[in-house]
Amino acid sequence: MTRKKRGAMNRILTGAGGAAAVMLAVAAANALTPSTADAQVRMTVPPQTQAVALQGATIHTVTQGVIENGTIVFENGVITAIGTDVAIPTGARVVDATGKHIYPGLIDAYSAVGIAEIGAVDVSNDLNEIGDFNPNVHADVAVNAESRHIGTTRSAGVLVTLTTPGGGMVSGMSSAMNLEGWSWEEMSMESAAALNVNWPNPRGGRFRGFGGGRPPNLPEGFEMPQRPTYEGQVQELKDFFAEARAYRDALAAGEEVLSDSRYLAMIPALNGDIPVVVSAESAAQINDAVTWGQEEGLRVVIRGGRDAIHVADRLVANDIPVILTSTMSGPSRQYEGYDGAYTMPARLHEAGVRFAISGGSGSLYSNRLPWEAGVAVAFGLPEEEALKAVTINAAEFMGIDDRVGSLEPGKQATLLITTGTPLDMTSEIEQAYIQGRELDMMDIQKFFFEKYMTKLMQRLRVIS
Repeated sequence: MTRKKRGAMNRILTGAGGAAAVMLAVAAANALTPSTADAQVRMTVPPQTQAVALQGATIHTVTQGVIENGTIVFENGVITAIGTDVAIPTGARVVDATGKHIYPGLIDAYSAVGIAEIGAVDVSNDLNEIGDFNPNVHADVAVNAESRHIGTTRSAGVLVTLTTPGGGMVSGMSSAMNLEGWSWEEMSMESAAALNVNWPNPRGGRFRGFGGGRPPNLPEGFEMPQRPTYEGQVQELKDFFAEARAYRDALAAGEEVLSDSRYLAMIPALNGDIPVVVSAESAAQINDAVTWGQEEGLRVVIRGGRDAIHVADRLVANDIPVILTSTMSGPSRQYEGYDGAYTMPARLHEAGVRFAISGGSGSLYSNRLPWEAGVAVAFGLPEEEALKAVTINAAEFMGIDDRVGSLEPGKQATLLITTGTPLDMTSEIEQAYIQGRELDMMDIQKFFFEKYMTKLMQRLRVIS
């Protein structure tokens, strides 16, 4: 249901009375009854076969300024022309977008959409693997193309995700996914977009529930397992990377080695072909992760970055970007201000740190991505920088900026038609395209709204 329909429905319920209200309600019930197509919730559409020209819109390219009263043409899923004086191909379908805005599709740089469905149902979640070192795990092969979170995420303007596995010290590969397709193979843009490392906590930890002491009722002579020290965990990580590097070098030298899919998967990261995304929150973790990355010769990206502002100078000096995992969280320490997370993007921007903003790892939260960036705008971040943080910056960090992240000829036609900035929740995403496909904008939330509004209208009709 569109915002216009919802507004009309509210006026019916709150502004009318008596017989007139009942008559209006009956009419509204007929208008709201879900069609057969709606009942499918979300239908996958075929690849683009006809050229499309969107005319008359304000086009926000992100990298090349704003084009007023512009036209964008795309064919076979790729943008072919953009500007104010653009030749429209013969036979193209022309869409009047006068008064509307066109933006590139938003990108969530840290997402679980497609690999986590219902938190309380284990079999619907394929997020964490067993073991500490799983670089050979690729998230895309586990993506459920029928996930209901895909539709709600797209309705918020998020069209590309970096779907990321969890667990262990080396979790595996983030996969760049287009949120349209019948299968994971069709959706996957880059199976191994980034290697993920969970940096150990210097403060260590204790066994939960026992205050760090010996649990009660243990048999005599039973020795509690010792938790590895911080130094020990870091050494394990270094050793694993050293083994993978030795494996790579042996292969390059033509030596005969036993095949190991874990070490083989590490080679692109060791060669600097893909980034290594390190989950690190505290200043100590970030500092140690940066030092380790320099020693290993890796392309490090910090994810989380709660204390990133405290090491901003070092991040800038070494050109280490940060993926902020939430701008809508409360303070984690008693002495911190309530707005610490809200103002973090603005402070990092002022300090010169390159950053992206994510919607949080939970599959339920990727649709919050535009609001995460919107909060940053409300607390001092320039809007154009906030838009970059959820488009081109995320694309650059993950090596997919040649395909998405901005509106330019030669890039994929993955874009939004909106009533205003997608970072403002009062704006509406009227239509979206992924690789030129005109998406079905229905999602499970819209479907249930229409379904139960119809139920309400039918009951009003019976009462009348």
